[in-house]
Amino acid sequence: MKALIIGAGIGGMSAAAALKQQGIECEIFEAVKDIKPVGAAISIWPNGVKCMNHLGMGSIMDQLGGPMHFMSYQEGVSGNTMTQFSLLPLVEQVGERPCPVSRADMQRLMIEWWGDANIHFGKRLASVTQDQSSVTATFTDGSSASGDFMIAADGTHSVAREYVLGYPTERRYAGYVNWNGLVDVDSAIAPANQWTTFVGDGKRVSVMPIANNRFYFFFDVPLPAGLAEDRSTVKADLKRYFSGWCQPVQTLIDAIEPTSTNRIEIHDIEPFSPLVNGRVALLGDAGHSTTPDIGQGACAALEDAVVLGQCFAYRLSIEEMLHNYGQQRIERVKDLVLKARKRCDITHGKELALTHAWYEELRSETGENIIQGLATTILGAPI
Repeated sequence: MKALIIGAGIGGMSAAAALKQQGIECEIFEAVKDIKPVGAAISIWPNGVKCMNHLGMGSIMDQLGGPMHFMSYQEGVSGNTMTQFSLLPLVEQVGERPCPVSRADMQRLMIEWWGDANIHFGKRLASVTQDQSSVTATFTDGSSASGDFMIAADGTHSVAREYVLGYPTERRYAGYVNWNGLVDVDSAIAPANQWTTFVGDGKRVSVMPIANNRFYFFFDVPLPAGLAEDRSTVKADLKRYFSGWCQPVQTLIDAIEPTSTNRIEIHDIEPFSPLVNGRVALLGDAGHSTTPDIGQGACAALEDAVVLGQCFAYRLSIEEMLHNYGQQRIERVKDLVLKARKRCDITHGKELALTHAWYEELRSETGENIIQGLATTILGAPI
């Protein structure tokens, strides 16, 4: 049995690992010639770490995961602490630690773990066809490949999605712009073992520790889409948007390297179904493109892969196994997309009264409510 995997990102590589565990041959096709992930780093919460362990790649998390032992919210202008607490109760409740990691390093190590065999770069999907016994992928360079089934992990701009659904989908602008990148850890910005977030006026500045003594940073600002801003103006833009904010935020802006800072207009896609059409299945952002507001985008893709492998452990027909995968994932991924959207709106001031009410809640937060919210999401995972 042979699978065509479209995409060599976290979703595609985890799908290949899951199918390999079931003895299935995989051929992987990646659109870009050189891996240049969008986004500097990602949060792999305990459900995602458990998935990596299950897939045999837990050592990658051990190597890349930063020492994120505490969590804190600070007032953006004054810098005063609103709440600060240990994440140990979360780890004890769910049985694994969170691992903020460099996205590029994670993707690179997943590809290295797999090896170069059967990975083809520079293969951008153009179209999909299938019959009663096979699936064929045609690429923009005119080449094609066939297999018994296809796992389309080709991202938020998925070509395979329209084939599966039978109609095109539209990306929905979430209302804010995100800047992100990496800087060296600096205690003048935040403690080296803490996820620290500064908030105010629907804006957010955050740093997470990753491996090799680095912070993953991001800035969020509610803005209209399509502004004429890019990396060349990043420092001036951030200085303007965060004028008057506390010194740690200014120190962070001064430390960033514009040429390696990403500027992204955040979108999601309305949850849809099905995730499967015959011998073709969507996985990761192709099937459930979400905002990053609860840090579950990559985790959801890893969950998809684990469930996919579990479904192929039962030797049914390919169509039945893929159908079971889709049925097991559809409600979970819908819940994650909508939960992230709700958090996005509160965090970024869609209704300022709700945002300011959240700030007041943070000032009396002991950590228990936040940890319980995180745990509920994490424990909804398949493993």
